[in-house]
Amino acid sequence: MNAVEDSVTSSFKENWPWLLIGLTLLIFTWLLAPILTPFVVGAGLAYIGDPLVDRLERLRLSRTLGVSLVFVVLFGSALLTIGLIVPMLQGQLTVLIHNIPDWLTWVQDVLLPKLGLKLPRGVQLDAAGLKTLIAQHWSSAGDILPALWARASQSTGAIMTTVANLLLIPIVAFYLLRDWDLLVAWVRNTIPPRYRPTTDQLARETDEVLSAFFRGQLTVMAALTVYYWVALWLAGLNLALIVGLIVGLVSFVPYLGAVIGIVTAVIAMAVQTQELAPFLWLGLVFAIGQFLESNVFSPWLIGDRIGLHPVAVIFAVMAGGQLFGFIGVLLALPVAAVVAVMLRHTLQHWLQSKLYRSGAAAAEAENPGEMPSDGPLP
Repeated sequence: MNAVEDSVTSSFKENWPWLLIGLTLLIFTWLLAPILTPFVVGAGLAYIGDPLVDRLERLRLSRTLGVSLVFVVLFGSALLTIGLIVPMLQGQLTVLIHNIPDWLTWVQDVLLPKLGLKLPRGVQLDAAGLKTLIAQHWSSAGDILPALWARASQSTGAIMTTVANLLLIPIVAFYLLRDWDLLVAWVRNTIPPRYRPTTDQLARETDEVLSAFFRGQLTVMAALTVYYWVALWLAGLNLALIVGLIVGLVSFVPYLGAVIGIVTAVIAMAVQTQELAPFLWLGLVFAIGQFLESNVFSPWLIGDRIGLHPVAVIFAVMAGGQLFGFIGVLLALPVAAVVAVMLRHTLQHWLQSKLYRSGAAAAEAENPGEMPSDGPLP
């Protein structure tokens, strides 16, 4: 044991500057998390687009020309999709706004009496009633206006930051994608030569896991969006496209997309109609959707790409959000995939270690036939 302790102490004394540098970088990452979103998204786009650019390079195109061509195709497709979806969203939101008066009347005449609640005397949930309610509380609203103005100013700053980030993402993605192979080679050259074989193997496995997962997850998100859009439209929901987009975009977190989608669909249907039958159709649509996601889309398109239990995925996303905010949510699953690859290699080394084999051999000697001497854990 003393030899092991001496080895650990000697290794720490030799490498403590690098450990300090790593800790400093981690702290800086945590402090700079609010501004890292465009860089992380840009890096993700560069990673996804690198195989396409490599194929174009094999066709004798220059790297810059290949990147430009991929960008033109991707952003042209994105603009075309937005141009098709936005008018439909606008039409659905217009229908929602027109249905709000009928919904307020139902709340006033049906829902509140069932709950045993009453509106203030003289107040009605219509245009005239809302004006009366505002007039009655106008004096107290004076204290709220400064707070609303401050919040609006903050929101304006947040909107400007979001717009700047959106404009920065394609710029970052372009330059990272153009120099991606150079960056990968630079990172590899910073690794000590004796560790490169192991690092190369881990990098290959991680790349296989991430690329397969990203392709599968994006396909699942698209499939869920189309399914819920069509199914909710057939169920009679006017906001079917909006709800379908919400479910599809949030579906990378297990069950969260379905929960948010159900809540949104129920509220939208309540505004649209007060009959019971449409809500039963909503329940059937989401039940079938969950079955398709769990038993068809995810196993077929993703399979066991990361090798994490759904609870571990939820924990990773929540931990990433708690530690690094939105940027942590974006990085949660890729980091979890890398950690899963490293844990599998650690498990293999543990099963082949002298400590494990000696313990397994002793257990086998004490209880013959009950424990295997080695092999993967169940």
